[in-house]
Amino acid sequence: MKSYRDLDIYKMPYQLAIEIHEMSLTLPKYELYEQGSQIRRSSKSVKDNIVEGYGRKKYKNDFIRFLIYAQSSCDEAMSQLSMISDIHFKEKPLDKLMSEYNILGKKINKFIQYVEGNWK
Repeated sequence: MKSYRDLDIYKMPYQLAIEIHEMSLTLPKYELYEQGSQIRRSSKSVKDNIVEGYGRKKYKNDFIRFLIYAQSSCDEAMSQLSMISDIHFKEKPLDKLMSEYNILGKKINKFIQYVEGNWK
């Protein structure tokens, strides 16, 4: 790995954050600064914590700590997404995005386990 950009666990949340951003802008005006803002921040936080952790990869415990923050932000994004889906997308739920965040959470968890067991 030459860069955090080489990590699948960075590429996936980056793309998902773009999709979440676009979806959130379709919410009613009164939600743009409430749940819309919250889901935009939590979705972007996943990739940002991975980047910050990678920047500290020399220090295994710091790397793991930021990966755990990324996992937590992923869980938060899933929770926000579920709420938004139930409130604003009842006829056409956001199942695809929720499924992708579930997959992402598993990938981050596996990467945490890899770093815990195999990092210098």
